[in-house]
Amino acid sequence: MLFPTLEFGIFFLIVFTVSWSLRWTPGFRKLALLAASYVFYGWWDWRFTGLLFAATMIAYLAGLGLERAERPALRKWIVGVAVAGSLVILGFFKYYGFFLTSLATLLDGFGLARDLPFMQIILPVGISFFTFQGISYVVDVYRGHVRAERSLADVMLYISFFPQLVAGPIVRAADFLPQLHETPRLTREHLGVGTVLILSGLFKKMVIANYLATGIADPVFFDPSVVGAGDLLIGVYAYAVQIYCDFSGYSDIAIGVAALLGYRFLENFNQPYRAASLQDFWRRWHISLSSWLRDYLYIPLGGSRHGEKATYRNLFLTMFLGGLWHGAAWTFVFWGTAHGLMLGLERFVKSRIERYAPAQAGPRGVAGMLGDGAQHIVGVMWTFHFVCFTWIFFRADTFGTAWTYLAGFGHWGEPLQYATPFLTGLIVLAMIFQFTPGNLGRWLAQGIKHLPSPLLALLLGGGIWIIWAIAPAGVAPFIYFQF
Repeated sequence: MLFPTLEFGIFFLIVFTVSWSLRWTPGFRKLALLAASYVFYGWWDWRFTGLLFAATMIAYLAGLGLERAERPALRKWIVGVAVAGSLVILGFFKYYGFFLTSLATLLDGFGLARDLPFMQIILPVGISFFTFQGISYVVDVYRGHVRAERSLADVMLYISFFPQLVAGPIVRAADFLPQLHETPRLTREHLGVGTVLILSGLFKKMVIANYLATGIADPVFFDPSVVGAGDLLIGVYAYAVQIYCDFSGYSDIAIGVAALLGYRFLENFNQPYRAASLQDFWRRWHISLSSWLRDYLYIPLGGSRHGEKATYRNLFLTMFLGGLWHGAAWTFVFWGTAHGLMLGLERFVKSRIERYAPAQAGPRGVAGMLGDGAQHIVGVMWTFHFVCFTWIFFRADTFGTAWTYLAGFGHWGEPLQYATPFLTGLIVLAMIFQFTPGNLGRWLAQGIKHLPSPLLALLLGGGIWIIWAIAPAGVAPFIYFQF
């Protein structure tokens, strides 16, 4: 079930009405939301609801075991088995074919070709997201950040809550479970935030992302050899904006829908293309994943506590595995590796500048030589174009397509085929909003929250109708559904 569809609109209206009619009986309300979440997930393929339940049971039972276990060795064994079990399920469905294909290629290269047990495996939607939520719950109970939840229904709702189930944001137990223990309230703040985020998310996805995908990004990546450098340049800019609007649009809708149901999710995107460094980019892009990788992978590996070399190694491993998380393909591995190497290089250069520049440029170092404004502009331009370079490998279906795309930048004499003024204007519009005040959305929400409820409903319904009217025909799946 996709957000920007009539069937989801009807589904949400039913859920909204039923859930708020049960607000004085929280137990029944949670069961209703839990049932709705499983219907939402089973709408795609009901058979995988069993997988969602199995992942939940691993987390739930491990939490109870950790709560009762006192010996450190037993606690480590419980968390190890739970995390390993979750990763085995994820690895089987997501990476079985990838690793077997890679193994077959390797054996064939050494003249040791074998018949391997290939199987056609369907990747369950959202498996990476609900697996990571289950792992974070177990680890947080082990660390003592949250108490084990004794209610199976609460853990099931935490992991399966439909707004964020299939494409995030990845919600922490410490942020969500306490809300299940409170009496739900639909405040004016919830209404304002929900309306603004749902409309902005739909506009990002249905208008900007879908027009850029069908108009230029998909055609130029399908066969980059038949277009010139101008189309390729605008094409990669278009994909950078498309993937941002597609994914942040989903996050906006998810956070907005949760708000209308009385729950708070944390921000998942914060104008990432205004970042002046790659480190800053990852503080702004897919915040729930980058913070998850930091807290459950980078810091356990040692973080920056054991010297420069260990820090660079940990950065590299974190981003390498982050790339592999995004998809079972070597292009994703390259994407993550490139980010890991550049994060390390950026950290190295920054440390050397801070060490040597003050002696040459006074107390403000390089900023004193270049000027704060110029340094920031250079940082933003460099970061954005490095990210665009890596998006080529993220989007390309094979390395061959990516290399063909890069080689095409040598053909600047070709006329433009896809880069129309309309599509270029959409890119410029989206980039302008990267540099507007960061609190613009909250300001808009504050401005409309006091409108009468019928007028607020009219604003939401009318806004959805206008977006639907100006959007291209058809409903494209969200990009991150495949992860």
